[in-house]
Amino acid sequence: QVQLVESGGGSVQAGGSLRLSCAASSGTINYHCMAWFRQAPGQEREWVALRWPGTSNTAYADSVKGRFTFAQDNAKDTLYLQMNSLQREDTAMYYCAAGDTPCYSRETFYNHWGQGTQVTVSS
Repeated sequence: QVQLVESGGGSVQAGGSLRLSCAASSGTINYHCMAWFRQAPGQEREWVALRWPGTSNTAYADSVKGRFTFAQDNAKDTLYLQMNSLQREDTAMYYCAAGDTPCYSRETFYNHWGQGTQVTVSS
């Protein structure tokens, strides 16, 4: 059973940084496509970033490219999303998701989701 638990969200001023964590059940991050999605109030959930299993291959949405970065700690079965230069537009609930290969950015390809962690960026 795949379980995902996000943490690390909070409130930050524009230009600041946060690191989100996604603690996964054992083996998940090395055998599944791992992705981050976000959903702002009144908007549809959108893809943010994904990583292919067992590789360092990643992809990022244009809106976060150059500001957000994946990292992982295999010993802790934890995935991280380092978010720098945060903007008000980054305010959303952030979700960690796991899915089977091949990896896509559409949420329908992910069948395991965490409960989300809120990120609020103020100017």
